Amino acid sequence: MQPAEVGACWEANAENWTRFSRAGYDIYRDALNTPAFLDMLPPISGLRGLDLGCGEGTNTRRLADLGARMSAIDIAPTFIRHAREQEANDPRGIDYLLGDGGDLPFDDGEFDFVTAFMSLMDMPDQDRVLKGVRRVLREGGFFQFSILHPCFVPPHRKTIRDEKGDCRAVEVANYFDETDGRVETWLFSSIPADERENVAPFRVPRFHRTLSTWMSMIIGTDFQIEELREPMASPETARRHPAVADTRVVPMFLHVRLRRPVP
Repeated sequence: MQPAEVGACWEANAENWTRFSRAGYDIYRDALNTPAFLDMLPPISGLRGLDLGCGEGTNTRRLADLGARMSAIDIAPTFIRHAREQEANDPRGIDYLLGDGGDLPFDDGEFDFVTAFMSLMDMPDQDRVLKGVRRVLREGGFFQFSILHPCFVPPHRKTIRDEKGDCRAVEVANYFDETDGRVETWLFSSIPADERENVAPFRVPRFHRTLSTWMSMIIGTDFQIEELREPMASPETARRHPAVADTRVVPMFLHVRLRRPVP
């Protein structure tokens, strides 16, 4: 699948994705993934940052609130429109650009850090993206990203529940099937039934890679792996948000921080 086709899928998703995520229906993001990502993030106050695959800008705003001077890029015009409208209504000094993560329109060494919240696994040619990120980072800068866990969210994943509806196991299969744009259709599970009526499901292209492929790409780009985490919902979070309780059985996300070496 080519970038233009990927962009068309995300443009078709963008209006409803923005509406539902801003309404609080992206529970995995809000209750677990973003808090864990920010907990892992080094201090960024005063640094120049780029958010890659920013969507409608929720997480970019979180980074700006931590004191970073942010730019952000996304392939879907509707996401960028919503992000810019929010910036106009509640300014944080964020510069949102329409563009392709595989062809970054920035100067060499322009940024102190780059982030990608759950976007990298949805981009074709991730090796090219990694090389582009390294180019726009200054020496000593870092790249932190979150992706669906390659081992536990391969092309097939099914939650196995007991008689009370609690997750007791997760079934995975087709781990070695590296997909190049296989489109998955779904909606946030917490959207109420009446709001689901007459709403087309999201169409999300997946570019699944095995863990060894991810490591080979990272090593080949000459990044240093600085930290890895596999977020797990706390017992309290799982009680308040049962949808994320399956992450107490196996992880759903992998968080990675890479560093561009200083010669």
